[in-house]
Amino acid sequence: MPIPNGVKPQAWHLLAIFVATIAGFVLQPLSIGAVSIIACTMLVVLGVLTPSEALAGFSNGTIWLIVSAFMFAEGFIKTGLGKRIAYVLLSRFGGSTLNVAYVLSVADFIVAPFTPSNTARGGGIIYPIVRSICSAIGSEPDSEKNKRTGAFLIFSSYCAVITSACIFLTGASNNVLVVTLSKEMFGVDVSWLAWFAACIVPGLILSVATPWVLYKLINPELKETPETKVMAKKELEEMGSMSLAEKMLCGIFLCALVLWATSSIHGIDSAFVALLGLSAMLITKIIDWADVLNQKGAWDVLVWMGVLVNMAAFLSKLGLMTWFAGTVGQQMEGTSWLFMLVVLAIVYTYVHYGLASNSAHIMALFGAFATILVAAGAPVLGVLILFGALANSCSLLTHYGCGVTPIFFGSNYMPQGQWWRIGFIITTLHLFVWLCIGLPWMKVLGLF
Repeated sequence: MPIPNGVKPQAWHLLAIFVATIAGFVLQPLSIGAVSIIACTMLVVLGVLTPSEALAGFSNGTIWLIVSAFMFAEGFIKTGLGKRIAYVLLSRFGGSTLNVAYVLSVADFIVAPFTPSNTARGGGIIYPIVRSICSAIGSEPDSEKNKRTGAFLIFSSYCAVITSACIFLTGASNNVLVVTLSKEMFGVDVSWLAWFAACIVPGLILSVATPWVLYKLINPELKETPETKVMAKKELEEMGSMSLAEKMLCGIFLCALVLWATSSIHGIDSAFVALLGLSAMLITKIIDWADVLNQKGAWDVLVWMGVLVNMAAFLSKLGLMTWFAGTVGQQMEGTSWLFMLVVLAIVYTYVHYGLASNSAHIMALFGAFATILVAAGAPVLGVLILFGALANSCSLLTHYGCGVTPIFFGSNYMPQGQWWRIGFIITTLHLFVWLCIGLPWMKVLGLF
């Protein structure tokens, strides 16, 4: 294609490789890690970037934050602390079906800051618990007995995993991708505390509203579930008292949380707070080096995120995003940035019907949409966090929305048509809350 006026040949060639990489992410002829390695190699072979430029993304501290947080997830699963938290809450508050949904949401909320993989948190901690609860109350996918109750608990738990991903920067790996792109493309640092402060109010509203809405939509047969309390108490008895490893992990967990929240005081980078936590887990032998090596998801994220973030950064440095924003801005001249924000947020959310990866969604659309809005005068930090949160919310649309979705959908409590219908309703609820409550709240914080 001819190079547009105002665009450097190097930027245009980089865009070609970038678009091909995103296409590979969406179509997945190979794993995304393999696609990324090929893309990184071609950047140098085709003379688009130098070797040091092509590999620069692997020195990004924020990416190492997410790698370290994956190791926290391994600690929660290996020690059983994640399950213990959930069972303690269920043994005390799990007397009704709606209460069970709220308890599982609270359990996920507690664990989410240290489990950036939705698949690890949802599939490794929350799903096994909710599936056991379904069996305890006599709800099985191959039987009509209490099937709506099982469907409610499964879908509500899935929604809790996605909502927690919105609230915490370290609640999903794609959030860190947003933060890294924000730094590389706009020169804006999004701290853990800033993300949390911006998302906690709309996130808590969604955490409270979603189970209630699902309760009305699905109408579970069972309203009271005393079996859940009995099952949770039995599981706790089998687990016994807290192990030394669990107690130490609690201490490390709380220390890391405090250090992240007070980074502006002590000045330690968030990535190195996470690495400090990982070091503590290794020293105390909560996990060992073999566990670190076995965290394939963490190293996979390091590879593809290091390559993609670096390409996006160079697209910005070479002026392509500025050119794109100016071109689109000319077409929308005279339109307020707030109107543009609402329209683009709607498009950004529902376009996920055509995507099966939150990270691919962000790489394809986040930079372009954010650039347009910033060029139109929208506040940078508010736009970045809002579109970061919406990249999680859109996962609810389909049964392939993100990596953890097939685990919950695969329980077979809900047919695909019903999953899509309810997913559309809950996604629309998310969009409404983020735009109508999230934006005013961010304005109170000074982000808008």
